[in-house]
Amino acid sequence: MSNPVESFLPVIPVASPEFKSGFIAIIGRPNVGKSTLMNRLVGEKIAITSPVPQTTRNRLQGILTTSEAQIIFVDTPGIHKPHHELGKVLVQNAVSAINNVDVVLFVVDASSPAGGGDRYITDLLQHSKTPIILGLNKIDLQEDKRDKLRESYQEICQENWEMVDFSAVTGDGLDNLQEKLITKLDFGPYYYPPDLITDQPERFIVGELIREQILLLTKEEIPHSVAVTVEKMEESAKLTKIYAAISVERTSQKSIIIGHKGSMLKEIGTVSRQQMQKLLSGKVYLELFVKVEPKWRQSRLRLAEFGYDVIS
Repeated sequence: MSNPVESFLPVIPVASPEFKSGFIAIIGRPNVGKSTLMNRLVGEKIAITSPVPQTTRNRLQGILTTSEAQIIFVDTPGIHKPHHELGKVLVQNAVSAINNVDVVLFVVDASSPAGGGDRYITDLLQHSKTPIILGLNKIDLQEDKRDKLRESYQEICQENWEMVDFSAVTGDGLDNLQEKLITKLDFGPYYYPPDLITDQPERFIVGELIREQILLLTKEEIPHSVAVTVEKMEESAKLTKIYAAISVERTSQKSIIIGHKGSMLKEIGTVSRQQMQKLLSGKVYLELFVKVEPKWRQSRLRLAEFGYDVIS
């Protein structure tokens, strides 16, 4: 007798011999548009974005399935000089992705010349045996200086790399980029069902949507000192109830997030809830509370509790 649960399991088809698949790490300095690019490629917002450097903290996977390939994009934290234990974990996880994927997409902000941070990443990649594509993002912002800017990146581009221009915001050049990426992949199976766009659970993305609004609405050092934990999600046919904790390092930061008579916390909650309703396709009740966790970014134990483990 067949198990009735089996009919609800996602179906992973058998790939044809010509089908390609693989994992592609998107790496680069902070704030070069890596998360915006992944969202654009998979066609949905699964990674949060903001003008604040180091927005991405977890290695998030986005899945793009076409008729000829399945690409699993690994969105990594920006590679930078770390100033605390959290920063060390983020950079270590980003660097570890380089040798654990099939292709590396090294994204740069080509609206300005290549800098020291780009050269640092180039040095990290010099001895990598993984195929590498140098992605020139935002080059459309400086049309009059395009050739000169491109030259500065040609200087750091290794002989065995390919260089591709595109705009993650407008979508220009992304079809060409996608084709280049697929050519670098080997023939392989479906790793995930074709309709799946991320391997992360809804609870994770809900927490990230809250953190995104904190990044956008608060200033100074708050963005780097905040962690969000979704404590409970209760789903019914008509309503999803979400209870989440916002952790900061100091009492003064808690006051900023709460705001005058709770105004900031209310705004964070309102916009987050609107985003969640799009994600969950239904009504959401969101309850937020703020707590102080002194020096949590310096504690490996607390980092692990917040989900920032070192990925080997």
